[in-house]
Amino acid sequence: MYEVRRSHIARAILDYLLKHPDAQDTLAGIAEWWLPDEKITTRLAIVRDALDQLVAQSLVLERQSKDLQTHYRINSQRLKEIEKLVK
Repeated sequence: MYEVRRSHIARAILDYLLKHPDAQDTLAGIAEWWLPDEKITTRLAIVRDALDQLVAQSLVLERQSKDLQTHYRINSQRLKEIEKLVK
């Protein structure tokens, strides 16, 4: 069940990024603002795992900002692949 949930969250993140290609945010921001329908703001572990999976697949890029928070954004070089995954 956890794997299904993580895959669902990963797909929702990619869908959001396709609709908002300039978006980038922290783990907490993604859980709160990108996934409001998921009602998982208290389940950050699932969102973190989904983001880790997307980063490992190079579909999402992560960068540490000056405030030492990690920000995530779409890998624009993989847009076509992401579109196929979301559809």
